[in-house]
Amino acid sequence: MQEAIVIRSNLTDEEKYLELKKQLKSLISSKDHILSSLANCTAALKQTFEKTSWAGFYLLEGDCLYLGPFQGKVACTEIAIGKGVCGTAAEKKETIIVPDVNEFPGHIACDADSKSEIVIPIIKGDKVFGVLDLDSNSYGAFDLTDKKHLEDIVNFLSREIL
Repeated sequence: MQEAIVIRSNLTDEEKYLELKKQLKSLISSKDHILSSLANCTAALKQTFEKTSWAGFYLLEGDCLYLGPFQGKVACTEIAIGKGVCGTAAEKKETIIVPDVNEFPGHIACDADSKSEIVIPIIKGDKVFGVLDLDSNSYGAFDLTDKKHLEDIVNFLSREIL
């Protein structure tokens, strides 16, 4: 099993995602504890993309998302379904890209430096397991390239470790 992520910084985001996805398949194993796998995934994402100031998981229990493995500043520990970007993505079961968090109604500001965000729901079968949340200190940091590849990563996690 791979114990490190090595991705050159001079690649495009598309190229970085392609390299990252290959390496995640070697880094993450169904034999490992789920929290260990999610923790390594967040570390790999944060390490790969300089634009990412925070990367983490919120896991669903009852009608709330609870903070799971993450990399970055301390964060909100509980988010109700339907609240903020994370709760809305979980409720709608769809990825949400927010170019400017100040323009998202009901945005929960866990980090005052966060300017943009992308949240991808993790779905197993037809049920939400949680969300993958990435923040950036830059406006408009996330786009359809991020959406496509982060959804691929979440689908991989759903198949392999959930």
